[in-house]
Amino acid sequence: MVYGVALLVLAASAGLCFSATALRSVLTIGWYFAAWALIGVPMVLSKPLSVDGWYGFIEALSSLVGAWILYAGLRWRSRGSEIPIAHQRAPRAAQMVFGLTCVFYGWSHFVYADFTAGMVPGWLPGRLEVAYFTGFCHVAAGIALIIRLLPGLAATLEAIMMSLFGLLVWVPSFFVWPRPGWATPPENQWSELVVTLLVTVSAWIVAASTRASTR
Repeated sequence: MVYGVALLVLAASAGLCFSATALRSVLTIGWYFAAWALIGVPMVLSKPLSVDGWYGFIEALSSLVGAWILYAGLRWRSRGSEIPIAHQRAPRAAQMVFGLTCVFYGWSHFVYADFTAGMVPGWLPGRLEVAYFTGFCHVAAGIALIIRLLPGLAATLEAIMMSLFGLLVWVPSFFVWPRPGWATPPENQWSELVVTLLVTVSAWIVAASTRASTR
């Protein structure tokens, strides 16, 4: 089952590169992220007041938002589309959902400030302060997206911050020895790098959709 799902996602990812298959491919990827989110629901129900209990679900939801917006855009461009998700309200709703996930990421920085500070590159001064500052930035960007206060700027800055997280935290972790405690085992490094990439791409899609909606 795992290999079958992996092949399906790989095929759908390749299909995104071709206009004839892009719509079906992004729909397939969206269903994959939706299933990933559903798998995280039992953990949420078992630990509703714990950040750990929500993390897997929120990561899946963040990734799903990108597929949601891509599908809405591709469906809207298709001829004779009357499906509600193709309406402009769909990307706006997705942007608000993404804003909620940003608030969660920011809150997790405050709850696990010491752990987050440990991930901040050592050459940066005030690692704990950086952890709190980035947490505040996540929350601020999320609220701005929810209430639509300069959403384009908020989404773009959020996408830049997530990109820097991958480039400055996860990528260097592959080249240091011994590996940091938060980057072990190696399988965790790869999975976290991929998840960071997915969420980052989703953030850039959200940023692009906010610019498109203001034209």
